[in-house]
Amino acid sequence: MRAVDLIYKKRLGLELSPPEIDYLISGYTRGEIPDYQMAAFLMAVCWRGMTRAETFALTDAMVRSGRQLDLSAFGAVADKHSTGGVGDKVSLVVVPLVAALGVPVAKMSGRGLGHTGGTLDKLESFPGLRVELSEREFLEQLGRIGLVIAGQSPELAPADGKVYALRDATATVDSIPLIAASIMSKKLAAGAPVIVLDVKVGSGAFMRRRTEADRLARLLVDIGRTAGRKVQAVLTDMNQPLGWAVGNALEVKEAILTLRGEGPADLVEVCVEIAGRMLFLAGRYPDLQAARRAVRAVLAEGAALGKLADLVAAQGGDPALVWEPDRLPTAPVRRTVAARQPGYITRLDARAVGEAAVRLGAGRSKKGDPVDHRVGFIFHRKRGDWVSPGEPLFEVHARTESEAEAGAAAVLDALVIGERRPPARPAVLGTVEAGPGEA
Repeated sequence: MRAVDLIYKKRLGLELSPPEIDYLISGYTRGEIPDYQMAAFLMAVCWRGMTRAETFALTDAMVRSGRQLDLSAFGAVADKHSTGGVGDKVSLVVVPLVAALGVPVAKMSGRGLGHTGGTLDKLESFPGLRVELSEREFLEQLGRIGLVIAGQSPELAPADGKVYALRDATATVDSIPLIAASIMSKKLAAGAPVIVLDVKVGSGAFMRRRTEADRLARLLVDIGRTAGRKVQAVLTDMNQPLGWAVGNALEVKEAILTLRGEGPADLVEVCVEIAGRMLFLAGRYPDLQAARRAVRAVLAEGAALGKLADLVAAQGGDPALVWEPDRLPTAPVRRTVAARQPGYITRLDARAVGEAAVRLGAGRSKKGDPVDHRVGFIFHRKRGDWVSPGEPLFEVHARTESEAEAGAAAVLDALVIGERRPPARPAVLGTVEAGPGEA
């Protein structure tokens, strides 16, 4: 078997067998197949696609490239994954919620890259909090307090890390089979028997069109079900930022407010749907409606805040900040931007807002860039809201006056005010409970 022959076969649009895909992935992981050949294979996949069987084989090869966690001792452990968005602080709300309702949650998360934020960066807004945990620490914390959020272990699905770095450098990220294999190889290796996927749709998402997002969601669910996991997907809107806050510490504060029962409606809608499905799939409630009711009750009572404090304390942060979020890091410059004309906000482009937040320092353009946890935006009005001249639209939290001015200008360019109110758009667009081959 030779890599060049398999590249040529895929270039012709022919189907590769599981042993052939395993040869490519295992050889590349060991360093026996060079970058230029793997890059050629990835480009052929982008052009020719992959069959269902090939995608499953690719995922399986990536899972078997490293260690796999065994979480069977902890019962029906749940996990969730987001395909990435702007203002997406859902994990900071959902993980404590689900744990507070008796289902352990073991989540390995990522950092922000490009215009999308990362859960690990948000968590590190708590000074001293550690997100890099050993496998022993990860499992011990899960058993002791019932929840853990940590960085992806390099021993889990190492092939994915190596292949993704190459995809990022060779313009081969935009392929649904490659995306699905990347996501699910990490989720399957992490060991949770219950997985709920948050697939974002819109201008600020990786999948900008609903048809693409639906196809990805069905493939992700199909892979997970075939591997014996309980998996569902929720499609959520990402045409505008989720919630009011964009930026690490600002989003942490909003997550805390949400856990107090004071969160914005769109964020609450998404969190209730995802947490409810995690609890239902884990067998904690007899039906989805009962699970949703339980989640809303815990939110109204603020009963999950203690679980977030437990997580922060267990990973080295100061849990007092959960109860006093105003003590989280704050930016030295704050500027409120007011409306200049009356009308309805008809558009608030999520991608443009995310890119503006990156330029403020809230995100990174490439791996390794530092992140300023203090900076970002807080919106007072969003799509569908009426504004009058002089009313506040949003706040800029920045390091300098010049950066605040540039951030304000960028968001004003992303925001459109018109005479007619746009049609209402729900935060939860749909769900996928079965893969393409299931009833």
